[in-house]
Amino acid sequence: MKRRTILKGMLGATGAAALGFRLPLASAADHNGKLYVFVQAQGGWDPTSFCDPKDNIAGEPVINHWAQTSEIREAGNIQYAPFADNKAFFEKYHERILVINGVDAQTNSHTVGVVHNWSGRTSEGYPTATALLAGHYAPDLSVPYLSFGGYSETGGVARFTRMNNPDLLRNIATPQIPHWNAEARYFSDADWIALEARRAASAQRLGNASDLLPGEARNRGFHTSAFAAADGLAAYAAALPSNDELEQPERYQGANYNYYSDLKRQAQLTVLAFKTGVAVSADLWLGGFDTHAYHDRDHSWLLANLTGAVDFLWDYAEEHNIAERLVVVMGSDFGRTNAYNAKDGKDHWPIGSYVVMEKNQPWTNRVVGITDERHFAQRVNPATLEPDERGGSIIYPKHVHKALRRYLGIEQTPGALRFPFNNTEDFAFFG
Repeated sequence: MKRRTILKGMLGATGAAALGFRLPLASAADHNGKLYVFVQAQGGWDPTSFCDPKDNIAGEPVINHWAQTSEIREAGNIQYAPFADNKAFFEKYHERILVINGVDAQTNSHTVGVVHNWSGRTSEGYPTATALLAGHYAPDLSVPYLSFGGYSETGGVARFTRMNNPDLLRNIATPQIPHWNAEARYFSDADWIALEARRAASAQRLGNASDLLPGEARNRGFHTSAFAAADGLAAYAAALPSNDELEQPERYQGANYNYYSDLKRQAQLTVLAFKTGVAVSADLWLGGFDTHAYHDRDHSWLLANLTGAVDFLWDYAEEHNIAERLVVVMGSDFGRTNAYNAKDGKDHWPIGSYVVMEKNQPWTNRVVGITDERHFAQRVNPATLEPDERGGSIIYPKHVHKALRRYLGIEQTPGALRFPFNNTEDFAFFG
């Protein structure tokens, strides 16, 4: 969207309000359903040190160093590795977690793995579930689908907004306000008042018009959408804390890289977008999981940062009274090898996991999908989710996406029907 277009909508909204005129607004405040966060751990996380823990096997290469001195732990019905901050995460959240293990990405390529795990297909073109949700539940909002990085293909069913700089949002949403100093402003008071009055008069004229031709009615609809976008952006900008009150990025001097994470800030901005009614879905992103050397050292920090940020997301959602509506999906490109390499790292492995979270659901506190002791995916029955080597199927990302589409109410929407998963088994992950 061009900045000029956004400003027109903002002027219309503020000016019309001043005259007591209001067109009907399409707002996420009218969406009382669920709110969706997909957390992309890019680079290939290690499920065997997280939600699909593996002990070492006598006579086989060491799969996990932690298994030499510790045992697999359990919180509720969910097993986890005694690694990073897993204990705090699973003990706090096991009652709202579904783990889907043994998901075969069918690749060791990051590019293909990212596309496959977040769209359900190995080749580009299919939208993310995040896009389908925004396109169905909030197509007219100002920023219905937030993306902080990673894979965000829309397939034309919605638009996404990169939200990495709150200052830019403030500048666009409220250009009449000096955000840095009194001289740094886009409009003088006199110019802003004149623009408001002109836009308000136009809005008033449109609102009073009757017997409009189809083209004119369509244009009035465009104005309505612009007013909604302006109101939403202004409310969102007003809800943002000052920069020094926003969650600050975290840094770590790793063995492989100097790591940087603003994942908690991403969660903070997402919750405020949901609360103010400008968005219904978001992709959060943390990179760096490609630990080909010194795996344990760096992966420990990355996993702790990831679970700590998701913990923050839930707590912040509780603080702002939207946690009851929140659905969180965590995943990665694929997994990591079932042995260490010469640099004490782990390389690419096609078998991964998803973690789906929601409060007060009958399908949580469960693990579905199976891998053997060396982390090879096993066939399971789609209906019973029990091992079934003869009639079962390996779980692929398309199975997870198809089940999510059905559970989240978008399987039969026009957007989803444009990008179907034909000849794909129905897995009863959600009952």
